[in-house]
Amino acid sequence: MRKVHVIGHRNPDTDSICSALAYANLKNEVNGGGYEACRAGNVNGETQFVLEQFGVKAPTYVNDMRPRVTDVNLHEIEGVTESCSIKEAGDKMHELKLVSLPVLEGKKLKGLVSISDIAHADMDVFDNEILAKAKTPYKNLLSTLNGKMLVGNEDGVIEDGRLTVLAASVETMTEFMKNDDIVILANRPDAQKAAIESGAQLIVACMGTEVDAEVVKAAKEKGCRIIATEYDTFIASRLICQSIPVSYAMTEAEKVATFSVNDFIDDVKDEMTKKRFRYFPVLNADHEFVGLLSRRRLLEIQKKQLILVDHNEVSQAVEGLEECDIQEIIDHHRIGDLETMSPVYFRNQPVGCTATIITQMYRENNVEITKPIAGMLCSAILSDTLMFRSPTCTPVDEQIANELAKIAGIEIEDFAQQMFRAGSDLKGKAADEIFYQDYKKFTAADVTFGVGQITSLDQSELEEIKDKILPYMESVREEQKLNMVFFMLTNILEETTYLAMTGDNSQSTIEQAFETEVNGNVAVLPGVMSRKKQLIPNVLNVIQE
Repeated sequence: MRKVHVIGHRNPDTDSICSALAYANLKNEVNGGGYEACRAGNVNGETQFVLEQFGVKAPTYVNDMRPRVTDVNLHEIEGVTESCSIKEAGDKMHELKLVSLPVLEGKKLKGLVSISDIAHADMDVFDNEILAKAKTPYKNLLSTLNGKMLVGNEDGVIEDGRLTVLAASVETMTEFMKNDDIVILANRPDAQKAAIESGAQLIVACMGTEVDAEVVKAAKEKGCRIIATEYDTFIASRLICQSIPVSYAMTEAEKVATFSVNDFIDDVKDEMTKKRFRYFPVLNADHEFVGLLSRRRLLEIQKKQLILVDHNEVSQAVEGLEECDIQEIIDHHRIGDLETMSPVYFRNQPVGCTATIITQMYRENNVEITKPIAGMLCSAILSDTLMFRSPTCTPVDEQIANELAKIAGIEIEDFAQQMFRAGSDLKGKAADEIFYQDYKKFTAADVTFGVGQITSLDQSELEEIKDKILPYMESVREEQKLNMVFFMLTNILEETTYLAMTGDNSQSTIEQAFETEVNGNVAVLPGVMSRKKQLIPNVLNVIQE
């Protein structure tokens, strides 16, 4: 089952977080799973209070929905060790239908061996010291030759000596042999004894598994190993070079192009075009091997599926939205500029809160609203409607909030005041933490502006916040290349907003929009409490005129 992410807007408020959690739960109940609540920003103090009150974990944080390597169906394989023979590695590639294998030590990447690496190593037949140069384990010879160790220990590696195939007479063979040679010969006792006496470190007795007792005795006395194989000397001489370990043939990890599971696919594609590899190792945050990535697997990647709650504008959505497949939109704001590739379920109602709509959908689907879900949905409504004081609040919001409060076991006025105090408790927080608690960007004509909002029951706290926010707003405007920036300091008890502003036309825009005067970059707006229904429409009207 493909995962569907349910996510609210950037810099999420209580409605955005709680609606994502509640709607993901509803979809899982109706469809049997596969839906995950996410958030596109930090959890503010108010929302954290709500989640703690009802024992709910915050949604998964996602800052960018562009596809990453972790979204690709990787080739998940065990790989091989450095001591593995190139024959075993080649057989494994053939079995898995791959042309490369990771070489691992535990989970750490040591290198990458390809079928071309093996081919080049196997073709190096003119180097009769190949086994020693490659530090070939004796175990590899036994495995490759399907042999049996008759004398000696199978542990250890070949560090010296040449590889020799002896077919000459006993009288002349000693002319060709040197100390510590590895000798391949037929099942001839006289030749085997002569090789041992000449100082061979290993003889490979071909064409049978039985070796003369006198030969065995001589080998033990001289410290010479004996491997018996049923292959003839021609086959044995061809196979034995395939015993060399992959460490000799592989490309070391430092020279291999690797990717992280968190790398963006766009960046990966660009890097792949510069490399000639067909497979690329993928590592996790601990630099451990996860799987192999191929160009073909990139073509098979599917877009992430999203359900948007509490917003429908690109400027407010999580990064990478344009590369996702939007399934549904549940919102209560104006219809914005978001476009989809195909028709989607879009539910937009003129109510004060997205949680109100989601509560209705629980009832429409006959899904039980549990105490935690009721608590979150009720909190979202109280937050968005400022405890029914906002002009966005409708009778439906208030009715549903009262019903949810009973299920959640809370007293609305007392709980709302605790929630608002938790949200406005900003002691010790930096200006950016305060500013981005609830911030959105808007565009009209050629004008782009940002609006943040904080609510409080304490006017002295709002004054303190204003002094901290005003200098910071201009840096936000310059950084985001905005025409204007506004920040609403809303006193819930007074039902008044103190609007701070910056930008060349910000003062004239507000003076025209609300027929008021701006003093010291701040306008007092009695009765204005809603960004969505009061501030934004008035500002947009002035801009469009």
